[in-house]
Amino acid sequence: MTIDQPARDEARLAEIVFPNDTNPYGTMFGGAAYAMMDRAAFLAANGYARCNTVTASSEHVDFTVPIRQGEIVEAVARVVFTGRSSMVVRVELNARAPLDRDWRRCTSGLFTMVAVDDDGRPIEVPSFEPQTETERADWEMARAVREAARQRRC
Repeated sequence: MTIDQPARDEARLAEIVFPNDTNPYGTMFGGAAYAMMDRAAFLAANGYARCNTVTASSEHVDFTVPIRQGEIVEAVARVVFTGRSSMVVRVELNARAPLDRDWRRCTSGLFTMVAVDDDGRPIEVPSFEPQTETERADWEMARAVREAARQRRC
């Protein structure tokens, strides 16, 4: 049986933080958190565009609250902006103790993913049209961040 999820769905990944993912302070390495966010961004972009995607850049990855060894960490990713072949994906990492119900936001960032064909060439993606106030705010923020990044590259 095939389940066809709507393109606006979030991609979610959950893991437990093991000792090999932590630094000497017992908190999750930034690189491990970043890698998890990148995987979630891939899943969200892949699901939205229904094609292969690659990471082009990341912006505004903010590590605000430590994630401790033994905690459950969940990455939540969704497309918030599209260009011709690119998608900006907002990713948040949330954590909680295994027996707690309350999540806390620990890390957030924007990843630009590019849709590619089998030869790795960029291909067009469906346009993202914000439907809610939250989507409009995220769209504006992603547009501004993308433009600032474009200016830095020039």
